[in-house]
Amino acid sequence: MESRQIILAGIGMGSGDVITEEVRQLIEEADCLIGAERMLTCAQQIRNMNGLSMRQCERNNRNEGVFIKEYRTEEIISYIKEHKEHSKIGILLSGDTGFYSGAKKLKEQLAEVCSDQIEIYPGISSLSYLASKVGVSWEDAKILSLHGKDMNFVQTIHRHPKTFLLLGGKNTGRYFYETLSEYDLGNVQVHIGHQMSYEEEKILSGKLCEMKAEDFEGLCAVLVENPEYCKDAGMHLQDDVFIRGKVPMTKSEVRSTSVAELHLTEDAVVYDIGAGTGSVSVEIARAGEQIKVYAIEKNQEGVELIDQNRRKFRTDGIQIVSGLAPQAMGELEAPTHAFIGGSSGNLREIVQSLQAKNPSVRIVINAISLETVSEVMGLVGEGLLPDAEILQVSAARSKILGRYHMMMGQNPVYIISAGGNTQTGESSENEKE
Repeated sequence: MESRQIILAGIGMGSGDVITEEVRQLIEEADCLIGAERMLTCAQQIRNMNGLSMRQCERNNRNEGVFIKEYRTEEIISYIKEHKEHSKIGILLSGDTGFYSGAKKLKEQLAEVCSDQIEIYPGISSLSYLASKVGVSWEDAKILSLHGKDMNFVQTIHRHPKTFLLLGGKNTGRYFYETLSEYDLGNVQVHIGHQMSYEEEKILSGKLCEMKAEDFEGLCAVLVENPEYCKDAGMHLQDDVFIRGKVPMTKSEVRSTSVAELHLTEDAVVYDIGAGTGSVSVEIARAGEQIKVYAIEKNQEGVELIDQNRRKFRTDGIQIVSGLAPQAMGELEAPTHAFIGGSSGNLREIVQSLQAKNPSVRIVINAISLETVSEVMGLVGEGLLPDAEILQVSAARSKILGRYHMMMGQNPVYIISAGGNTQTGESSENEKE
């Protein structure tokens, strides 16, 4: 049997005015078009303009017509497998097929069950459309989708000159507006696109502080310009930039080494136990814009300092948990990494609780006193901290006394790390040799 053409086509925003000529030709020539109702309405208008009739196809009347109203991947595949009579099938998708589209998944699954030729036609994305409408280039924009997702975005906006976001879902727009205001980003320039390409199109531009929460409601696209974005390249910070109180803080030399020993990944979920001022939490969050950090602290002053530092550095990946570990960890999602800066005498219970949540969790412990080191070594001996590595950090900073520079030593700190996938297969083999 002659191979059929199956084409996944992006129709842009939805109006026939912004459909590429390639996709328009497909709509005119295909003997079967599949898509959600909005996509088919657009296709119907195009065919009507060219005097081409189409009939709605009911699923129980399969040989009638060429219009199949369906958006679910499994149902689309099922129909295509069952119906061999169509020679050219167009599957219509919103926007651009390479921009938060279902085209990738659909093509992969179709390829598994069909031997037919599968092609992809791009469309005009909401990003390129909105950027052109407001006269802004977007090659340097960071792209996020908050549509039905819980993601960090404040830090992204803080660290990039332009950020494009897709909003949608209940209260997503309000949350976006209120969160940016909370982190003192009211002066960023925002461009909001509603119903783009349709007659009801509405595009708003101005500073965030000039907008209302209602302006961001519903399915819309937002382009944020931040001319005062943070240009710092490194994640490590000096001690004096943090808001301090009477709560102990992990010093910069130990902090940077401890964070390095965590071997963070881009999607890490990290517990900072005994978070203090939040200095370690901040540096962990700055290591990746989508890293989640749970800063667990029992001291109320510490909780307030963490919140102040979180706001100062715009690290919205930090969630503050007020309470004593391990009890305060009970309802949290499983960690991939954990830093223990203070245990309040509950070290064993904390380690056991972490490993119960995730047996392969990567744990880094800071110990100052010999008693804590002894306790840690006891856990190592029991096998609770397998393959533990111990690093001692001793640092000294110069202090001017009259005409002299004297080195003032800090307390030596033991950094104990264990667990996690810390080595590649290649390096492991090399070490065996």
